[in-house]
Amino acid sequence: MVRGIFLAGNESALSRAIENETINRVEQYAAALIPNRLSGAPKNSPQEVMQRISLDWNPSSPISARTLALAAENRLERIDEAIFFCSPPSIRSSAGELPLSDIEIMINDHIKGWFFLVKEIAALFTAHKHGTLALVYTDISNPGKDDSADVLGPSALASFRALTNGLLAAAQSEPYITTGFSTPDAGNEASFAAFIFKSIDDITRKSNGKLFKHGKFSFFK
Repeated sequence: MVRGIFLAGNESALSRAIENETINRVEQYAAALIPNRLSGAPKNSPQEVMQRISLDWNPSSPISARTLALAAENRLERIDEAIFFCSPPSIRSSAGELPLSDIEIMINDHIKGWFFLVKEIAALFTAHKHGTLALVYTDISNPGKDDSADVLGPSALASFRALTNGLLAAAQSEPYITTGFSTPDAGNEASFAAFIFKSIDDITRKSNGKLFKHGKFSFFK
């Protein structure tokens, strides 16, 4: 049976690590990757991956979220796992000098878009009574002095963390599985991605609603 894996999130070291693990498991997967559109961001050309079915996504649009979910299902024929990862870029600026365009981009791409997409994937999984929704983030709760000027990145991350916690709390009432994954170890993305997939590969209904923590003392609660 073909395993349908759908990835969504922003382009980052975490996204590359998750894609590498996905490639080891399936011949093809669907992915919607959000580029860094902030002012001053480097203009990198997207890396081509043969196994990836690249899908367009405008995170600020609920219509785009619905189209994306349906496109992923149609191209894969089925979605067994939807893995959403949030590792928002930093905006190092004083509050008074924050570019208005960057504020809108951060809210649209890294906050609002997740609510639209989760709604559509949840509707698909509910209709099929099947699927695993995995929400992944790097949880840097105590940033050092070098990160103190990053106003918007932590705010976006806090929103995704709150969304994850809410979905995990409601997971037992849903006909599909919801899990969360977090790590405090930025820079150890390959190990984190391997941990995510090992956990998903071994997933059972008993894991529903669990937050798996990766790091020196890996555990789930």
